[in-house]
Amino acid sequence: MTQILILGAGFGGVWAAEALANQPAQVLILDKNNYHTFLPLLYQVAAAELEPERIAQPVRSIIRQRNNVRFALQEVVGVDLAAQTVQTAVGQTLAYDYLLIALGSTNHYFGIPGAAEHSFTLKSVEEGIALRNHILRCVEKAARETDTAVRRQLLTFVIIGGGPTGVEYAGALSELLYQPLDKDFPELDLRHEAKVVLVEAADGLLRGIGGGDYALQRLQRMGVDVRLNTQVSEIQADAVTLNKGETIIPTVSPIWTAGVQGVPLAQLDLPRVRGGRLAVRPTLQVEGHDNVFVVGDLAYLEQDGQMLPGVAQVAMQGGRHAAQNILRHLAGQSLLPFRYKDKGAMATIGRNAAVANIGGRQFTGFVAWVLWLVIHIFFLIGFRNRIGVLTNWAWNYLFYERVVRLILPSKRVE
Repeated sequence: MTQILILGAGFGGVWAAEALANQPAQVLILDKNNYHTFLPLLYQVAAAELEPERIAQPVRSIIRQRNNVRFALQEVVGVDLAAQTVQTAVGQTLAYDYLLIALGSTNHYFGIPGAAEHSFTLKSVEEGIALRNHILRCVEKAARETDTAVRRQLLTFVIIGGGPTGVEYAGALSELLYQPLDKDFPELDLRHEAKVVLVEAADGLLRGIGGGDYALQRLQRMGVDVRLNTQVSEIQADAVTLNKGETIIPTVSPIWTAGVQGVPLAQLDLPRVRGGRLAVRPTLQVEGHDNVFVVGDLAYLEQDGQMLPGVAQVAMQGGRHAAQNILRHLAGQSLLPFRYKDKGAMATIGRNAAVANIGGRQFTGFVAWVLWLVIHIFFLIGFRNRIGVLTNWAWNYLFYERVVRLILPSKRVE
């Protein structure tokens, strides 16, 4: 029977597997984690709003009713296109008839010195937990620190990147500091001592979504120090340098949300293009390999003269389309070009505020916030996760609380 390997259990991989379910082929998903992560809500894990398990779903439970789909907890280290095999970290070699690569993206630091070594990032559940731990530890340390300068450094948090993740985390972090933590730490005056700084190199926030002016005003009202047209020159363990040394912000909490690139895979003989992505044909096939497809953040494809964005909807639609093209290829039918249907984009900015661009219409404020809530709950996988997230959100909304103010063991030691 035809063997189809899917590399990655993100949005592209899971949606492709769903489209291949109960078809005349054996499908195997490979991922280094045994769960699918709902990345749009990862920042809420780092802001103590949600438990990590609320945004993660075991892959095996997702495919439980799909008789021809299996999962293996394996990290992919290489692909031999000529031999049509995949190599894993434990030395196993797996053969395929069709390969769908959906490994996603990783952080891109644009060559800024110290960024990779000293920044906290938000690309995985582990990173979200590590950042939450770090924020809470900083406040705990500040509570027993008598040196004013050191305390100010501990309570200064610099978020780099004014896209959706940066804006959403800036709003969530300011609410965490100025509301529940301010009540938890009477020995501190967090409303005046804590500082959240959002740095963006461009002249506006939320480029590509719209509503940047609204987001700017909203964040400023929440106490966030937003700095536009500002470039990060260097990141050190104890400071962030801006505009080639013009400004130095003492901080032990640089948080990187500024850029991503395709996941590197050393043993993969395919050329990388813009953003470390792999160029694909309109059918999502790799040039020269009709049985290899790439979807999601790792795929480079232009539509109407613009590179498709690295968002969940592109990955989901691409995963389904690639799966359908694999089935068409198996049936001897011509393959169809992929056409992304933009269903809109949105970002929340704390309590009762968001921006949303849906169907060419711009929404801001409470209406956009309600739309954001509904859409994110709808796409969250698992009924238990939906109920849990709704419960947490309701508790936070009614009582101005954060239910996950826990410092848990993690690999990163403070």
